[in-house]
Amino acid sequence: MTEEKAKMSAGRKLVIFLIFVLVLLTMAAYFVGVNYFTKHFLPGSQVNGFNCSYMTAKETEALLAQKAESYALAVETYGNGQEGITAQQVGLTYSPDGSVERVIKQQDRFKWFLAFGQKRTYELASSTSYDTSKLYEAVKKLKCMQNGTPPSDAYIADNGSTFEIVAEKTGTQLDEDKVQEIIAHAMVTSRPSVNLEEENCYKKPKIYRDDEALIRQCEQANRLTDVIITYDFADRTERVDRSVIKDFLVIKDGECTLDREKVAAYVYELAYKYDTFGNTRTFQTYDGRDITITGGDYGWVINQEKETEGLISAIKNGETQVREPIYAYEGWSRTSNDIGYTYIEIDLVNQRMVFYKDGYPLVDTPVVTGNPNIPGMDTPTGCFALDAMQSPAVLTGEDYETNVTFWMPFCGNVGIHDASWRTQFGGSIYLWEGSHGCVNTPYDKVQIIYENVDVGCPVVVY
Repeated sequence: MTEEKAKMSAGRKLVIFLIFVLVLLTMAAYFVGVNYFTKHFLPGSQVNGFNCSYMTAKETEALLAQKAESYALAVETYGNGQEGITAQQVGLTYSPDGSVERVIKQQDRFKWFLAFGQKRTYELASSTSYDTSKLYEAVKKLKCMQNGTPPSDAYIADNGSTFEIVAEKTGTQLDEDKVQEIIAHAMVTSRPSVNLEEENCYKKPKIYRDDEALIRQCEQANRLTDVIITYDFADRTERVDRSVIKDFLVIKDGECTLDREKVAAYVYELAYKYDTFGNTRTFQTYDGRDITITGGDYGWVINQEKETEGLISAIKNGETQVREPIYAYEGWSRTSNDIGYTYIEIDLVNQRMVFYKDGYPLVDTPVVTGNPNIPGMDTPTGCFALDAMQSPAVLTGEDYETNVTFWMPFCGNVGIHDASWRTQFGGSIYLWEGSHGCVNTPYDKVQIIYENVDVGCPVVVY
């Protein structure tokens, strides 16, 4: 037993010795590695794209200098195109500046044993230089830099029946400054290639089809144009539908809305076409003559400011409707013949007045009007609206005060009234015993007119 114990003890000592020797060898190997990688690159080290594992600074610099002379950069372009720029084109040179040695010193050499199977990449641009003007020219001469198609933004288009979003286009136009920057950096770091598409060098649209604001504006444009407003002018109509409203649209503060000035311009054209206040008119007299009437205060006038607001409100509210404009002044008939078929006609030359009601001559009578040869005593001509009706009334002037039973003014203090002091009417009386401008009418005739008209009735004087 003693001999066996001795043998076991000897074996244990041998194992311990071997372990000790192994530890010493391991430590020796470790420190040898630490010392080695103090001046060499760790395994898996790449400098400017070249494998520099186990190389010293000088060996690495020699490699980089050699590679710089024969370097060529592959420039990958849109659509799998490829071009190249060589070191000679740009005057590329490598000049050691101590950067390689600094990188080696900064390595974690105490963990060198963990470096196997790992990869370390270093880009040292400071030691590589190029001729700036040559690089600039080389880049500008690349085919991809010539005649590129600029990108286009997504936009809203009218297809005739609705608005839709037309998708953006990427184009093939490059951002020259960015291309210069990317290629310059690639060359000084000896990258084998650059992909201009992946580097986002192509100019991009600013607005894409999925842009929230664009989608909202398109929806707003379609909503605003989905309405029909018909203006009713009795025998004529004006239709405000999509074809008209689309010209009112404007993008303001990121929203598609109605341009008030454009709507106002439309209402102005509407007024220009349909307003009749003070217009020159062709009028057919009681005896079949066609004459031209100018002046007066009868007719229609659209209140353009209020109607502009009314039209905008109707469109925004989506109110399909038949609409009458908001008027500042109104006549009796909204047809092309705005005088209509109930009116008073006064012929100054023939001293005759005819009152038509619904096209029927209810009164046809001689009258006495003002003397046109005496200043301030003539009866004004034109188309007027009956301003008021009063019975009885007192007519006053500078040198007179007269009581009448029926008074219907149509132009200031000039109007139609009975003249009980006269026994004769018509003829040439007005030239030697005319009125102060009023239309003196037989009592029974003016009574019929008074009982069958209303304020606003057209009065045509010629």
